[in-house]
Amino acid sequence: MLGGAGMLLAASPAQAADISYRTECIPPPISGLPPVQGTTKVQLTAPAEAKVGDTVEVVWKTVEAASRNPDVLDLEKDTVKPTGTIKVGGSATGTLKMEGPRQNPPIPRNSAMVLSDMKGTLKLEKAGEITLTPDAYNINVSKPISTDTKCTPKETVQPGATIKVTDGGGSTTAGGTTTGSTTAGGTTTGSTTAGGTTTGSTTAGGTTTAGGTTAGGTTTAGGTTAGSGGGQTDFPGKEVSVNFACTSPGPAGIASKVTINAKKSGGSYALTVKTAKGVMDSPAALPAGALKPSMDIVIGGADKGSVKVTGPANAEPLEQGKPVDLSDMTGTYKPGASGKSTLSPGTLTIDVTLGSSKINIPCKVKGSVTPSLELDTTAQQGGASGGTTTGSTAGGTDSGGGLAATGAEDNGTLRALGLVAGTAILLGGAVFTFTPWRRLRGTR
Repeated sequence: MLGGAGMLLAASPAQAADISYRTECIPPPISGLPPVQGTTKVQLTAPAEAKVGDTVEVVWKTVEAASRNPDVLDLEKDTVKPTGTIKVGGSATGTLKMEGPRQNPPIPRNSAMVLSDMKGTLKLEKAGEITLTPDAYNINVSKPISTDTKCTPKETVQPGATIKVTDGGGSTTAGGTTTGSTTAGGTTTGSTTAGGTTTGSTTAGGTTTAGGTTAGGTTTAGGTTAGSGGGQTDFPGKEVSVNFACTSPGPAGIASKVTINAKKSGGSYALTVKTAKGVMDSPAALPAGALKPSMDIVIGGADKGSVKVTGPANAEPLEQGKPVDLSDMTGTYKPGASGKSTLSPGTLTIDVTLGSSKINIPCKVKGSVTPSLELDTTAQQGGASGGTTTGSTAGGTDSGGGLAATGAEDNGTLRALGLVAGTAILLGGAVFTFTPWRRLRGTR
């Protein structure tokens, strides 16, 4: 037994009782998945008796987590870290922060979650009986990206341990706390849960749209058409507002500003498409080359079809919580008809790659959109004219009246949404994927 203020007490026989309670585990909003319902079984260990002024250790053992590791991803050794909270009641009130080490055996898919024991220390300053009740807890997984799932009780939980505190040893001032500890009788302040970056816990404006308005009405973008001006080659488009509706696991909707510029080369046009800055906040530290954008440019007016433009992946690593700018996207438009043809933003796609695994998030245009550019085109062999993009290069084969030659890399075979190892973490039945979004800001 150790006595005295500030010293850890291992006093009277410790108590250990199993407490079960219905639990709801919430995946990050970025996952697009519903909450997981399950049962948590906890065993709390604490001294049965202690004295005022003693500091005692409390241990939280998770006998059973709310759900299993689904049949998707094997979790590596020492990648799972639990943190939690215990409610202190009875003769003292407050909360006790609990923390476990990132220590676990490999957890195969479709097997029970294994969480390390969490510990916290409690300073006793008032005589009487103190009750300890398990409350909310968080599970952090560090690989392949850091993700958190937050679990909270969905019913009244019974105390898991009681400490009988007797006079003796003096008392200390309540209030001071550190991570994993608190002072009974005071309100805990300044305490944080270690190991807990809470990726995805906030979706920064991910579902906000700009109200569906478009910029600039229907005025012809650029003000100059190809074939006029004595050999003009550069045709700048105008910035237009676009509302996108995304497919899960993307956000419900985002708003952006898009500009389509063209440079004439022979009978074709090299397209450069710019989007707004700050497309999203990165939910985790991602390596260079992990995120790549593409867009289908819709051809209208005299010509019909679509052109795919693709941007390079991020050249630098992305920091967690920092805004992410999409790279400029490029492709080649070969006209399939003569006359005034318009170019408008179409489906925006974000591909995220980690190792050999990929995830695809398409965001389709919602409502109407104003063309960004109008060109005076001359039909070319193998041009658009009713065709659709297939990722072919300039001079590609015709399909349905001809294909828009893109000159952009084709990712068609990667478009199936694969929630596979390395791009998604499924923990407690929740999928932890990439994409937290916020309202896109000003155009570059």
